[in-house]
Amino acid sequence: MNGERGIRRTGLIAGGVAVAMLGLAYASVPLYRLFCQVTGFGGATIRVDEDAAPKVVDKVIKVRFDANVAPGLAWTFKPVQTQATIRIGERKMAFYQATNLTDKPITGMATYNVSPDTAGGYFMKIHCFCFDQQTLQPGETVDMPVSYYIDPAILDDQSARRIDEITLSYTFFPQEEETNKTAANTAVKAADGTQG
Repeated sequence: MNGERGIRRTGLIAGGVAVAMLGLAYASVPLYRLFCQVTGFGGATIRVDEDAAPKVVDKVIKVRFDANVAPGLAWTFKPVQTQATIRIGERKMAFYQATNLTDKPITGMATYNVSPDTAGGYFMKIHCFCFDQQTLQPGETVDMPVSYYIDPAILDDQSARRIDEITLSYTFFPQEEETNKTAANTAVKAADGTQG
């Protein structure tokens, strides 16, 4: 009897640790995004006010668009156009398209990155789907906009002024709440010995 209690306790502890580790893994995405936005680390972009009106200059930069989906999110996600040419200071809009491949609503959140890293501080987002959670209904396809410009201050930066191509990359992750529910159910089943 005492041995069964010990096995059950060990199972519950192991299940709790698994849930905590999974929760921390998914919490790391928004925490990393916040860290990058504050520090500019990893090519994080800067969010600007819609009223910002930079001076448009003649230098042209090619912007490439990249899209990825994290494991566990049953969506397709792709850029509508794979690249655009933009004059520095000019406002542009690009679209990404996402489709929910399941028969239930799913919520996701996008993280983003700009490369090369030195360009991240000059890639200004006015409006972006990545600022909010996105919930797609079963089978739903949506076009999601991102409005942006390249800050003319890039021309004053010795390490960034020669950049002629920038890649804007997004990765959609399943929203934490749904993932944590699944992880909690799995941990409870594991602790009860009913996982299968």
